[in-house]
Amino acid sequence: MGGRRPGEEPRSARLSVEPPAALRAAIDRELAGVSRRGLAERAARISEAYRAGGTSARAVTQPDDALAYALARLPATYAACAAVFAEARRMAPGFAPARLTDAGAGPGGTAWAAVAAWPGIVRVAQLDASRPFLDLARRLAADGPAALAAAELRRAELSGADPLPAADLVSASYVLAEIPATAQAGVVERLWAACQGVLALVEPGTPAGFERLRAARTQLVAAGATVLAPCPHDAACPMKAPDWCHFVQRLPRSRDHRLAKGAALAFEDEKYAYLLAARPGVAAAPRTPRVLAPPRAAKPGITLKLCTPAGAEAAFSPRRDKPAYAVARRLDWGDALPSGE
Repeated sequence: MGGRRPGEEPRSARLSVEPPAALRAAIDRELAGVSRRGLAERAARISEAYRAGGTSARAVTQPDDALAYALARLPATYAACAAVFAEARRMAPGFAPARLTDAGAGPGGTAWAAVAAWPGIVRVAQLDASRPFLDLARRLAADGPAALAAAELRRAELSGADPLPAADLVSASYVLAEIPATAQAGVVERLWAACQGVLALVEPGTPAGFERLRAARTQLVAAGATVLAPCPHDAACPMKAPDWCHFVQRLPRSRDHRLAKGAALAFEDEKYAYLLAARPGVAAAPRTPRVLAPPRAAKPGITLKLCTPAGAEAAFSPRRDKPAYAVARRLDWGDALPSGE
């Protein structure tokens, strides 16, 4: 966690996160005897369908569709959610969920990341509109943690009227993008109604993904939620276009993963946006300004772009101020300032 020369990659992009060995082994078993070229073609079609506004229920209709999606996207989903849950643990160290409801579960990457973060989870409910996704999630978890192997997998439309299973931790990753804009507030309301502790929302790290989360944030704060992260406050979001709040997580690519995505690099940088909202009973650590972009290091010192209670601002730590510089050189994109700084 030392200093960086100008132009160096952010530390946050260099730290790799990959799914646990049991999940990787389960995916390898599913891949046995399956054409990688065929999966790559399916993954490309699914990606096109999503970009055109399609949903899982329409884009993923066959078992091989689910497997193609898992090969191409599950590692990135797991990595982003692992980073988000690590921040939830940092901000609420006493929060120990026993129940998880994962809405829009897909092949299960988010639930795996949650159970890795909180091994005390004993009950898991996974909801998705796609039966092939749920079937694959069940197979992938068969030899995994007990809570996942025994999970309740329920086919459900999140924009429907039925209440979601109540849980200490409720998650919805890469889900709001699939919900019509007019129905998103209703889905957020149902997620919050099911949440008895912390709600974790993760979206693509795009301007559109950020705007969906900003709308959800406004709605949740009005409903009495406390924002654990990434915001250091519950006031109106100060971000102004063309900027948007997002972060990056690096993950390694296996050979099959590279083939599925038509990629040459042995790693992927997943850009994501997130929101952690808590019920009043969840004890939280002090919130501090957060670094919104890769720090700019130069000979005179380090400049940080920060989100603060007063808005977005730049903070300069000169090299001659050794204590301040020592703090700044340990910070990176996405980090929160140490308490008291």
